[in-house]
Amino acid sequence: MRTTRWMGLAGVAVMMACGDDPVTAPRPVPPLATVYSATGMIGATVSQFRAILGPANGGIAGEQPAGRREINWDGAAAIPFNNRNDFPADFFNTTVKAGAVFTTPGTGFRNDSTLFSEINPDYATQFLFFTAPNLFAPIGSNQLDQSFQVAGQPTPALIRGFGIVFSDVDLADKTTIQLFRLDGSSLGTYRAPVRSDEGGFSFVGVTFTDAIIARVRITLGTGALGANVADISAGGTVDLVVLDNLIYSEPRKVL
Repeated sequence: MRTTRWMGLAGVAVMMACGDDPVTAPRPVPPLATVYSATGMIGATVSQFRAILGPANGGIAGEQPAGRREINWDGAAAIPFNNRNDFPADFFNTTVKAGAVFTTPGTGFRNDSTLFSEINPDYATQFLFFTAPNLFAPIGSNQLDQSFQVAGQPTPALIRGFGIVFSDVDLADKTTIQLFRLDGSSLGTYRAPVRSDEGGFSFVGVTFTDAIIARVRITLGTGALGANVADISAGGTVDLVVLDNLIYSEPRKVL
């Protein structure tokens, strides 16, 4: 497991004229990110990340004073949508009160209990569950965004930490999470490590001191799932990646 700290944004020098002498304002201090990264046996790092964010708040509605939310796609309420391409984008803030809403440039989302073998039978040997029996992916795209709301409410919210478990990362620097402030400015792009074994799991998580993350853009490898699309490890031309657990701090109402 690797944990690193780095400055997520570059400071900007502001020049002001005062007579004939320019004055340079102090550079603003960018937020300091702590990054957690693991591949192969990722369980210890995932447990550490959970502990840092605090106890699980499950699907309790409303903003909680501390703790975290976690989506593992496996709850009973999701079963009616399993193995379909129309998983509701707001399911995890309406049906299950977890403060998460998803968007994608693709055609929908799939909560899958077959390792996506109903899309392509070869996928059953490509992916594994971190927490069985479901995995998740956008359809028609390899990208999705997650924004945050107060759990169970249509109220914009911010988080201070976000982590994700990926299955089958084969190419370096292609599977990423990019974090954004409320104003749309980037807090940095963080890369998932390449899988180190046949288990195929990778984890990357990021925390800040304050709740400043309004949206996360998740990029899964280099291509979208498809009936005639093979993973690079199976002779194809793209790196196909899907996701399992999403772990994030309690969403806080935007003040």
